[in-house]
Amino acid sequence: MAEPLRIALAGLGTVGAGVIRLVEANAALIARRAGRPIQIVAISARDRSKRRSVDITPYTWEDDMVILGERPDVDVVVELVGGSDGSALACARTTIEAGKALVTANKAMIAHHGLELASKAEVAKVPLKFEAAVAGGIPVIKGLREGAAANEFERVYGILNGTCNYILSTMEDTGRDFADVLAEAQAKGYAEADPAFDIEGTDAAHKLSILAAIAFGTAVDFRSVETTGITRILAADIAQARTLGYVIRLIGMSETDTNGDGVERLFQRVQPHLVPFDHPLAHVDGATNAVVAEGNFSGRLLFQGAGAGDGPTASAVVADLIDIARGEAGPAFSVPVEELVKMEAAHTGHRRSRSYVRFLVADRPGVLAEITAAMRDAGVSIESLIQTGRADSGGEVLVSLVTHEGPESAVSEALRLLEGSASLTQPPLVMHLLGS
Repeated sequence: MAEPLRIALAGLGTVGAGVIRLVEANAALIARRAGRPIQIVAISARDRSKRRSVDITPYTWEDDMVILGERPDVDVVVELVGGSDGSALACARTTIEAGKALVTANKAMIAHHGLELASKAEVAKVPLKFEAAVAGGIPVIKGLREGAAANEFERVYGILNGTCNYILSTMEDTGRDFADVLAEAQAKGYAEADPAFDIEGTDAAHKLSILAAIAFGTAVDFRSVETTGITRILAADIAQARTLGYVIRLIGMSETDTNGDGVERLFQRVQPHLVPFDHPLAHVDGATNAVVAEGNFSGRLLFQGAGAGDGPTASAVVADLIDIARGEAGPAFSVPVEELVKMEAAHTGHRRSRSYVRFLVADRPGVLAEITAAMRDAGVSIESLIQTGRADSGGEVLVSLVTHEGPESAVSEALRLLEGSASLTQPPLVMHLLGS
């Protein structure tokens, strides 16, 4: 059998420990499938004294993880530190510049610096792989880059954050409100002590920008992703959606858009959506991720599975290592960086959709007339309208409406007309209906 592929691990948290367990437990199987053994030779992390769930004594420790890429006995560095900059980025740059392959699960780093790292990797003629950066153990990047590579993709969208999906599906099952379920998710380890990165949609936006680059052959453009999280969703919104035949899910969506002028632009948005009961994403519960890719010849493809956790993410990391051991490389984003198209961000006002708009208003005469007048004046056609009181609300009333299909700019104009209204006790919430 060929010489081992020698790897170094930067980062020994949940995923790093999972990689060690997987490489040790499945060593013989991995060697057969890779055509050579995969051997861990060096490790590094921020805190050497931290108690860990795996035995790290067989491996050489480096206090400075940046040095891992410079070691002569290392072929590949696996970066599992996280964060878009700092030690993770320094380690990645040093590794590639030293002529070593890099495998990472760091979606923030790839979303912010992926083009730079991919360019360096092309110059150095070394692989850069990041399957584990999107959707954990789901092989969606490999699916788009290889399995469906002959297709022109029309749309890529999905549930890209397990924390948000756990919270929303638990709210749906129990009728409890957001803050209560978030606290439970934190207690169970599904949400971080500071959950902002997840619940405000940033994590999903990082992943969406990476998927869009691969699917559409565009330069990664995280900054143009329109991002709205789930913090303002009420149990009442979940109940109203169910009444209408929908569930609420945080959806990342990307597609190309010409806006009728023939200039192709890139649309990228992360936002809670109402998903119809008969759509596959409506049945994705708990901390699961799912990605839908629509190809012009393949049709709809659904990738679904565990989006996080030590086992699934470690599985994706080691799959990349097996590819490298086999000599399978290729450009990080499917085509060379210089061939990636830099598209303008799409303007969204002309997009046509049906929308769910929720208002919290004072319980007094004339409020409904004020809302419907604003909708009329902005050219929004109302399909249905529901008014309900809220228990212990001090007279506050929830008004929700669903629009007929129309330009999103019309809904925005209606809300502009209502700005400053004394009738509204909170800013309105808008969610679009998936598939409209």
